[in-house]
Amino acid sequence: MTALSNIPQQAVLPLGAYDREQLERDARRADQRLLMADFDGAGDKSAVLDRIATRFALPEHFGRNLDALYDCITDLDPVADTEQPRFVVILQDLPDTASFDAEQRGALLDVFRDAADYFFDHNIAFRVFYSVAGRA
Repeated sequence: MTALSNIPQQAVLPLGAYDREQLERDARRADQRLLMADFDGAGDKSAVLDRIATRFALPEHFGRNLDALYDCITDLDPVADTEQPRFVVILQDLPDTASFDAEQRGALLDVFRDAADYFFDHNIAFRVFYSVAGRA
């Protein structure tokens, strides 16, 4: 049994309730595609999207907006040749600034929730764990 065993196949959850390192190990062990971004030092939407683009290796044509983020995420492929295609996404220390406030974080997380719905329709697990800078 792994840390991921009791987590719904499609979920966007606070990271604080889980051991990040254990999630990473379990994802690698189960041949899940692990996507991670740490937002330390990112203070606004542009920096957040740039960090995601870099860490997730999004294509050059990524438009640096939330619609384009959804399109690029749902175009990602899980690890090839696995019986159960799955993703684990870790978004660590999302900014909590005047330039990236709760409303903007909510909009970003909504993109990941919508992507989870998309992957549900394609029978692919898509679990997202996030934390906000300065919060336990």
